[in-house]
Amino acid sequence: MWISLLGFAGVAHADNPREVRMGVYQNEPKIFLDDQQQPSGIFGDLAREMARQHNWKLVPVPCEWQACLDGLRSGHIDLMPDVASTPERATLFDFHVTPALLAWSQIYARSDLNIRSALDLKSLRIGVLKGSVQEAYLRNLLEGFGLQAELVPVNSLQDAFALTARGTLDAAVANRFFGDLQAPRFKLASTPILFQPAQLFFATGKGKNADLIATIESHLHAWQADPQSHYFVVLKRWMEVRPQTMVPRAVWWALGGLGGVLALALGASWLLRREVAEKTRSLRASEDRLNTILDGVDAYIYIKDTALRYQYANRKVCELFGATADQVVGQTDERFFDAPTVAKLRVNDLRVVRQGERVEEEEINRGADGGPEQTYLSIKLPLRRPDGSVYALCGISTDISKHKEAERAIHQLAFYDPLTRLPNRRLLMERLQQALAVQVRDHGFGALLFIDVDNFKDLNDTLGHSTGDLLLCEIAARLSACTRAQDTLARQGGDEFVAMVEGLGPTADAAAVHAQHLAQKILRRLSESYVLDNHRYQTSVSIGVALFGGADVDQDELLKQADLAMYQAKADGRNTVRFFNPQMQEQVSARTALETDLHRALDKQQFLLYYQPQVNQQGQTLGVEALVRWQHPVRGLVSPAEFIPIAESSGLILSLGRWILETACTQLVRWSAQEDTAMLSVAVNLSARQFRQGDFVADVQSILLSTGANPQRLELELTESQLIDDLGGVVQKMDALKALGVRIALDDFGTGYSSLNVLKRLPLDQLKIDRSFVHDLLSDHSSASIVRAIITLGDSLQLQVIAEGVETEAQRDALVLLGCKYFQGYLFGRPAPIP
Repeated sequence: MWISLLGFAGVAHADNPREVRMGVYQNEPKIFLDDQQQPSGIFGDLAREMARQHNWKLVPVPCEWQACLDGLRSGHIDLMPDVASTPERATLFDFHVTPALLAWSQIYARSDLNIRSALDLKSLRIGVLKGSVQEAYLRNLLEGFGLQAELVPVNSLQDAFALTARGTLDAAVANRFFGDLQAPRFKLASTPILFQPAQLFFATGKGKNADLIATIESHLHAWQADPQSHYFVVLKRWMEVRPQTMVPRAVWWALGGLGGVLALALGASWLLRREVAEKTRSLRASEDRLNTILDGVDAYIYIKDTALRYQYANRKVCELFGATADQVVGQTDERFFDAPTVAKLRVNDLRVVRQGERVEEEEINRGADGGPEQTYLSIKLPLRRPDGSVYALCGISTDISKHKEAERAIHQLAFYDPLTRLPNRRLLMERLQQALAVQVRDHGFGALLFIDVDNFKDLNDTLGHSTGDLLLCEIAARLSACTRAQDTLARQGGDEFVAMVEGLGPTADAAAVHAQHLAQKILRRLSESYVLDNHRYQTSVSIGVALFGGADVDQDELLKQADLAMYQAKADGRNTVRFFNPQMQEQVSARTALETDLHRALDKQQFLLYYQPQVNQQGQTLGVEALVRWQHPVRGLVSPAEFIPIAESSGLILSLGRWILETACTQLVRWSAQEDTAMLSVAVNLSARQFRQGDFVADVQSILLSTGANPQRLELELTESQLIDDLGGVVQKMDALKALGVRIALDDFGTGYSSLNVLKRLPLDQLKIDRSFVHDLLSDHSSASIVRAIITLGDSLQLQVIAEGVETEAQRDALVLLGCKYFQGYLFGRPAPIP
């Protein structure tokens, strides 16, 4: 309850954001100021996300490390990231419980120095951050081993590395994040000397800003329990892990180097205690100093004799076993671990004490109480007598369980889809690249199947996205059952899946047969009904197939080919399979080239408006329909049937539609100035995408005002397909247009889905009989009946009815007999530009 209340206290009101002054020192990639002078890096990104959720106003306070801590203590800084908790600091600052990050320190040196262990630090000048825990720890460690080295305090890690690169210092101490990132830049080499694994926190002044600490703890606790959380996204961004392990290989050598020194010291200490207990007080003081150092190390350090009985255990080992040092000494692993762990430890330990090997292993251990497994990075060294015989082993183990958990979580986030748990596009592309290389080498063929769920948007819109997610998971499970274990099945994104199958045969024909069988199997399985949240649902998929193994093609091109084939399957009616062929690529290339030219056409004024007359029974022209044409500089006049669909899909229809409307209104104004054309009206076709724009009515009003056109002479034509979605919104928008004085016509009437109930709600002025009915009027009785019904319906609703596509006098005369009074078609004039 205390944490919950404090968490709410940390949430500022939206109109009064809480100001949080956060200290920032340059320690990339953990914390630094970006180009906009905002906190960045791992801690910076975490803080900014918490600030966003709780309406904090983060105010970065740039400072050097010691100055940052001084500011935090004095209250000039509210929050400080990247702080290791120590008993001394716990008296000055407050920390949350869950560590934000795990790190360790490492020594980086000039490349001309050969540093293999702590003993090689003798007489060197080493830069260490002033006031840091590394400074105190390293000083104690050097004193404990009697090494004379000069620790030079510096204000920043950048200074330490720069001074080392210039030769003023021999080496510098840094956390491994900063060091691994900056060492190449300064031409420094990482040494095997690693020490002081540390847990890093956000900190506040003692007794100040407790709500900040509680809020941060709440976020970190929740985030670290969820592999898909913002925490792991940030870790992935700044700590892109190697495929095998998050622990760098240098750790093995580093812990080994440290282990060698500690092993020698521990071995000597233990042997001396056993054989010369009566040695001088000076020796006992040195031993006590060494024990203090070893008990302060955040690692498990122990010595076992040749019978694998514990002879020494530091504080961390005793805490792990829940026993005192006296209770540990003399016992074997059977007392503290379960049987499988004991067996594995025994194998490694015997390699050390019987064969004198140095063992470096990741060990997964479980306690005798059956608790959760923990992963340790262990270095085990033989301790030898003067004659070379082994009398004991010294072990140094570091708990890397959280590192391994983070590695698994980041790997899952980087390479797998969080919803379906299938490989994502990134992993698919890697495996596809490998498969292409194998097929070329083995002269075999494989196939890539691009699978898209048909009408998936309809499910999301009707039953909701959560139901859509259930369907995707069910489809993923069924696809997995259709494919082999060695195949790769991935979720490409949205409602798209990709199956990569290899080893389908030595020829393209054989591979095509196998791919066809698999695709048909998938079609059948996925077309079976689904039960989603007690709703029975039926769907299908469209599949595009591209074969690989013959021609030299990269993975991007292959995926594009399968995608094109899938779209062909969609175009051919869905729930089917299509294979990629070169003609398909040619069509796409031509379409892409046309779209590129289309982008330039407006700027280069390549569009023209043609006008086709609309007449009455006496042949008098009452108005015109504006029809757009594209005068391509190379291809000549391009048909609207060719470029309008491209404009629709690319979004260019919005700017093109506005140009058509504006040009038509400008022509209306010109005609209004001449007596013989003053009464003409202009009909303009609207695209569905244009009409659905939220500001469409305001746009029409703006064009009318800017051109000065009479709105009563402007007629906007809609198609029946534009009325299907959101009828209420359509009617509202049509009413707004009518309020401006604009007339509205329903184009291609009779070819869509309009019911009489829908039609009576629409504020229409005109119905246009589709040209297909006019074309068959004299030869098809059904077409004549439909035309008669449309004219009768228009009369009953007091709507003007005009017939399109009238090409012969016989058609006109038949229409007149049926009661039609208005006409448009080649009989009265072809579309033509204004002279």
